[in-house]
Amino acid sequence: QVALYKSVPTRLLSRAWGRLNQVELPTWLRKPVYSLYIWTFGVNMKEAAVEDLHHYRNLSEFFRRKLKPQARPVCCLHSVISPSDGKILNFGQVKNCEVEQVKGVTYSLESFLGPPISTEELHFSQAPPGNSFQQQLVTKEGNELYHCVIYLAPGDYHCFHSPTDWRVSHRRHFPGSLMSVNPGVARWIKELFCHNERVVLTGDWKHGFFSLTAVGATNVGSIRIYFDQDLHTNSPCYSKGSYNDFSFISNNNKEGIPMRKGEHLGEFNLGSTIVLIFEAPKDFKFHLKAGQKIRFGEALGSL
Repeated sequence: QVALYKSVPTRLLSRAWGRLNQVELPTWLRKPVYSLYIWTFGVNMKEAAVEDLHHYRNLSEFFRRKLKPQARPVCCLHSVISPSDGKILNFGQVKNCEVEQVKGVTYSLESFLGPPISTEELHFSQAPPGNSFQQQLVTKEGNELYHCVIYLAPGDYHCFHSPTDWRVSHRRHFPGSLMSVNPGVARWIKELFCHNERVVLTGDWKHGFFSLTAVGATNVGSIRIYFDQDLHTNSPCYSKGSYNDFSFISNNNKEGIPMRKGEHLGEFNLGSTIVLIFEAPKDFKFHLKAGQKIRFGEALGSL
């Protein structure tokens, strides 16, 4: 069954769905189409910056609707906030170079992030290459590596934001498959997140290594990073099994891309998954429960 599902041309289907989403709907058809979607997925339109359904010319615009400015207050008391609305699938310390996508189902940290990035692109020195991949990411003595997985359902707000104050130095794009990341499928397919198309943003925050990965899914081939105009996801010119790198460190910009906590970072079409993997001192504590709903701006954890 797994092999049969993996053989489905999800990238092609997702591109077709993307084109369909961009077809402009007649004004008279917009309200019934969007109302059906709202009813099916429990969308709260009272939070939308524009509540009038006739405003959205196509499904793509409706999926990517913005929120009212005060709909998601950003928590100032905690060092890491949720970058998006969604459901907490898993969180905790990374152990033995393995990360849990859902409880009991793991994937390889190195397969997910890809080979180590050149130290010239990062603002800190890395551990000797003889150490494990996980140990190479931890740059300060006494620190641990942590992870958090947030699943965005189709009815959620689809933009994502910076979870903390950090600097983005590198982007790695894995074309990959576009299988569903629904928690039920995540329990079924080991290393699902390593198979799927994803965009890994890597950099540093005040405690060392920090990364945010936007994972694509069926009908979510479009991942947009606002400051990265060169990124084109679910494109037929990229083959699965490869990856391409882009550095934001240059002679003119040695600092990379500075991001403030809560700042707009990117968006999905439909729903998908955000994975945070970061370094922090041993007394870092998550303020979460597995399976809980969370909204952008709420606390994930702090020291």
